[in-house]
Amino acid sequence: MAKEYQPELYELLETVGKQNASDLHISVARHPTLRIDGELIPLVKRPIITPERAQGLIFALLTDEQKDKFLKQKEIDFSYSYKDKARFRVNVFFQQGYMSAALRFLPVKIRTLKELNLPDALERFTHHNQGFFLMVGPAGHGKSTTLASLIDTINHTRNDHIITIEDPIEYVFTQDRCIIDQREVGFDTAGFHQALRSSFRQDPNVIMVGEMRDLETISTALTAAETGHLIFATLHTNNAAQTIDRIIDSFPPAAQNQARIQLAATLVGVVSERLIPRIDGGRIPSVEIMFANSAIRNLIREGKTHQIDLVIETSADEGMVSLNKSLSALVHKGEISLENAELYSLDPGELRMLLGK
Repeated sequence: MAKEYQPELYELLETVGKQNASDLHISVARHPTLRIDGELIPLVKRPIITPERAQGLIFALLTDEQKDKFLKQKEIDFSYSYKDKARFRVNVFFQQGYMSAALRFLPVKIRTLKELNLPDALERFTHHNQGFFLMVGPAGHGKSTTLASLIDTINHTRNDHIITIEDPIEYVFTQDRCIIDQREVGFDTAGFHQALRSSFRQDPNVIMVGEMRDLETISTALTAAETGHLIFATLHTNNAAQTIDRIIDSFPPAAQNQARIQLAATLVGVVSERLIPRIDGGRIPSVEIMFANSAIRNLIREGKTHQIDLVIETSADEGMVSLNKSLSALVHKGEISLENAELYSLDPGELRMLLGK
């Protein structure tokens, strides 16, 4: 049954690339739907998806082993390569007894920071030999893409051993000056925590953790950063201050003071990213950049994370940028509208003051 749906699946995957979409949704009683520049766009010329078509299209994506796992667990994450043209991060799940799928498009080429319209200052995070760097922001706002760009910068400029731990593997790196070993959770390793612990015996310089989901992973990542490794990781948080609170709060109360000391000693920086709709079409990143200087480290140790925003705002000479400063600069350049800047700002009142509104 799955084979007869393969041509239709391939047509949909081709359409994702042609329309420059970020996602494809397959959901019963809806047209196949793309996400383009953050907006959901139904493919109205294609028929509405029936339960049978949903199952056929989804089974065309799955291997027999994945199919068995999906039917047992009711959901599955995996990556899917399409004819060496593109890769997709796929989540297949059930809703109201019907099969659904969300496919995130992953370009084969890993873009540079310049190609992604990101500040040159981010490259400084690739110069460290050890420490803890966090890429944060909402889902679907470019964290994985930016992280891949930073890792690829190291790949082209240093002679290191890089290990990535992902669920699933998203961007596939072409090894240049570095050895890069990419491990997929559920396929190459049982979990993030196990893979991270094992990596200590694999002689890595740089470790990328796709997502820190639990206390064990966070704790092991902090230890890895303490013991001479450069750790890159992501979190679903809104800004630097919230990120630090989330990490500390994941520890039991008795261990939080030690966690503060560890984080203050190892953190090299936090970047929070949003992709904002451009006036001329497409999306452009707006970023908060925090470098862990002595003032930031003291605030983390003393549990005064509420003061971190002020340090970021007053440390522009060190390359730090607040989210509102980044948003206001894009408004001034005519890249984004004031309405969208306010929509993505965490403090619209302060943003209007910066813009003199």
